[in-house]
Amino acid sequence: MYDVVIIGAGAVGSATARELSRHKGRFLVLEADCDVCSGTTKANSAIVHAGYDAVPGSLKAKYNVWGSRVMEALSEELDFPYKKTGSLVVCRKDQDRAELERLLEQGKKNGVEGLSIIERDQIIEMEPQIADEVTCALYAPTAAIICPFGMNIAFAENAADNGVEFAFNSKVTGVKKVDDHFSIKTENSEYQARAVVNAAGVYADIIHNMVSEKKIHITARRGEYELLDKSAAGICSHTIFQLPSKLGKGILVTPTVHGNVLIGPTAEDILDKEDIETTADGLSRVEEMSALSIKDIPYRSVITSFAGLRAHEDGGDFIIGEAADCSGFFDAAGIESPGLSSAPAIGADLAMMVAESLSLKENERFNGTRIGILDPKKLSAEDRNTLIKEHPEYGQIICRCESVTAGEIKDAITRTLGARTLDGIKRRTRAGMGRCQAGFCTPRQMELLEKYAGLSSEQVTKSGGDSLLVYGRTK
Repeated sequence: MYDVVIIGAGAVGSATARELSRHKGRFLVLEADCDVCSGTTKANSAIVHAGYDAVPGSLKAKYNVWGSRVMEALSEELDFPYKKTGSLVVCRKDQDRAELERLLEQGKKNGVEGLSIIERDQIIEMEPQIADEVTCALYAPTAAIICPFGMNIAFAENAADNGVEFAFNSKVTGVKKVDDHFSIKTENSEYQARAVVNAAGVYADIIHNMVSEKKIHITARRGEYELLDKSAAGICSHTIFQLPSKLGKGILVTPTVHGNVLIGPTAEDILDKEDIETTADGLSRVEEMSALSIKDIPYRSVITSFAGLRAHEDGGDFIIGEAADCSGFFDAAGIESPGLSSAPAIGADLAMMVAESLSLKENERFNGTRIGILDPKKLSAEDRNTLIKEHPEYGQIICRCESVTAGEIKDAITRTLGARTLDGIKRRTRAGMGRCQAGFCTPRQMELLEKYAGLSSEQVTKSGGDSLLVYGRTK
């Protein structure tokens, strides 16, 4: 019998787990995939939105502004990449400036600080490559960029270090209220819990509808992106949005915390909640629309493309809190943009609701800090040489493109909730995220998974399941 079972190990589920570990109790996170950060959180814009876009009084507005305000301190506490860059919502000659004025007033109502509308001369000073048709922009200095993998993994690791259990490859197939507790079935086991937190992303409606007569419906909204090589760095220094539409904030151009440039996403409602394919039409639209914000984007520098799914609920807002007709069942549903920005706040609020409901006591042994994977590139030459003398694996470059060492990959595999796949290593260290997209380093990473995770070559996968790399030996 657990006190709380959390369904989903994305940003919101992991943030909730971490906040719950501030209390005494037995907590379990069930994740359908083989690792944390395997759903919506793994493929998004990596933006900490300022909070002007959400309708005043909505949950999106509440949690976005709250999350934005705590994110920098949280990044220091949990050691994940964060950079406050500011953002611009650009208005072209053929667009209505009044929409910027509306966003400005809306942002002020939401409590966003420092908003202003700036004219073209000032925009050019900030962004020399701004498109010729741009006339003015809404400037939000509190907007920032983060590493979504780093944030999600940090939440999960810290939660686990504070006693939260994680079960992977555990897709939930049934949730049922039984007297004063819940029975949660997976494909291979069954668990009992006093309370359930539903953070199942695009599947949150299915989980919710298992226990509630007040049905909800989530549509998977696919967004396609292109990532440019670090050689393109410098074409922009702020996150640049276009005027938003009913389907979202439009195509953006943004730097990343790791020195790349990201453009996208599209917005397409689809039926298949697993469909993350990219399309020729979608990527063509990404390039066509991004050119309306920044000119002379070097599209030949695109090193990869990808797609992610947003969980759009029919009501258009987050659904957070206890189900009206099922006590002990708490939703975090409809978490689309600004879900990443809101995750810390949603996690804190949900954990407080659950703790009060169950009368959980404070965990005096809670440790809210976490040290991430050591990056030798950030050390001085002297300190790096000392490190290599003591630990030679930090002198062995595995990923040439990103200069990732065997020491970093060893840490990624052997630490709390360590990586067991190539994608797991990639999200923790960036090995394979560079120009060659793992063309060189895959065999070496497989060797390290064999050495430190005890996996044979035939067992190593790219992302779990049947994504095997080796099917047999020729000799």
